[in-house]
Amino acid sequence: MTLTSYDEVERFATCLEQAQRARLAHDYPALDLESDAYHVKLTKGSKYTRVDFGSSGKYMVVAATGEIFGIKGYGVIHRGHAYGTLATIDAWDWSGYTAIRRTGKGK
Repeated sequence: MTLTSYDEVERFATCLEQAQRARLAHDYPALDLESDAYHVKLTKGSKYTRVDFGSSGKYMVVAATGEIFGIKGYGVIHRGHAYGTLATIDAWDWSGYTAIRRTGKGK
């Protein structure tokens, strides 16, 4: 596969942030979502891009393939927690603690 473009990673970050913030707004209506704790931060490395939500590590994207993984520890991918690729982000619900694959017609 080809190297992923940073634009694709930014699209994933936007999708993740919107889903997380929508869930938080629904669950906690009085929460001030303008705080830095409720925004996505990307940290690009040579092999992976770290995708953090607030001050917590959330996902890592493999630069060479665009695969999305959860993390074992900060900066360490968990290959057992795979969440598709940057090409399949619309097939996942990113609003929860971890992503869940969408099912049914609305995939």
